[in-house]
Amino acid sequence: MQITGTHFNYYLVCHRKLWLFDNNIQMEQTSDLVYEGKLIHENSYPARSDRFREIEIGGIKIDYYDSRNRIVHEVKKSDKMEEAHVWQLKYYLYVLEQCGVEAPSGILEYPRLRKRTEVWLSEPDRQQIAAMQADIERIVNAGQCPERLPKSRCRNCSYFDFCWSGEEE
Repeated sequence: MQITGTHFNYYLVCHRKLWLFDNNIQMEQTSDLVYEGKLIHENSYPARSDRFREIEIGGIKIDYYDSRNRIVHEVKKSDKMEEAHVWQLKYYLYVLEQCGVEAPSGILEYPRLRKRTEVWLSEPDRQQIAAMQADIERIVNAGQCPERLPKSRCRNCSYFDFCWSGEEE
């Protein structure tokens, strides 16, 4: 199984969302919130595409990669799920290391908030990522979809209507 950055992010946000995504039930293309995030990614740093490039390697898709300084730039709309964003970026650094890039680092960027967070990969992180990969595989290979999270945690999710349609308020 090829684990992507999306798998990693969804694992930390909602196991049900992870399972649905991996089983080809994908709702992102119909979400206004996802579209807004895509616009922020595409328009926040217009000059950046001249210096850095988006790359795909080992099943991951990196927003911007500065190859000279070995820095991964990951652009996000909101810091609401910052822990998931940090671990997604750490996973990108891990994959780059596995592909022979020495000592990569990352910057998590929230342009609307004018916030930047530097991210590095430690040895305990590498061990945690290996454990998380195994758990991701266990979840997506399960024959049954995981339970929903409480509705209050789902309001801004692209899968909200899928998971909660027909439910009483």
